[in-house]
Amino acid sequence: MPVASDASHALGHPFATPALLAQALTHRSAGHHNNERLEFLGDALVNLIVAELIFEQHPRADEGEMTRLRAALVNGNALAAIARDADLGDLLHLGPGELKSGGFRRDSILADAFEAVIAAIYLDAGWAACREIVRALFEKMSAQGTSAAPKDAKTRLQERLQASGLALPVYELVASRGDDHAKTFEVECRVDALGVRATGTGSTRRGAEQSAAQQALAAVETELADG
Repeated sequence: MPVASDASHALGHPFATPALLAQALTHRSAGHHNNERLEFLGDALVNLIVAELIFEQHPRADEGEMTRLRAALVNGNALAAIARDADLGDLLHLGPGELKSGGFRRDSILADAFEAVIAAIYLDAGWAACREIVRALFEKMSAQGTSAAPKDAKTRLQERLQASGLALPVYELVASRGDDHAKTFEVECRVDALGVRATGTGSTRRGAEQSAAQQALAAVETELADG
């Protein structure tokens, strides 16, 4: 089960101040000194650097085209895919509840951690180092356009089931909590042919569905491998 790492490297950056990386990899479920503030800064940094990259690589694209490409490259599912490739999930420090529910696989947690690590790199080494790393991560995908953007979890789950000749998943809203400006949605994803049931949460119903799909996809892969 993943635990926080004492390593001082992430995304190819050697940290002069390892405490910054430790904070970036600490989810709010693990304590007060977590990565939420770093995530806020990292979100702005990633959006700015990717926007600059798109502006340079697509000189004929209008504002709408550039906006759509940035949305395809910088969203929770895409950032989670990058974090997963960099094995950030194995470095996360999560509270007991998130550990039990497999939070180290959840797209929203991985995407937040990625943004927090980018902010930590900026604070540790400055703008130039941060910019270089972000551009290296997104350069190829940006040059290739939206076709290179990672597919979201719902799409990947649907394609996996179709490839195996199985019926499509069913999504059901289980609960919604909180005030209108800060709601949390809980959605269940069922793959009846394999007996798979997975739940996900998010600040929107779509986000909760994506989270549930990610958990279901992992379970489906296990069931098909065992079968």
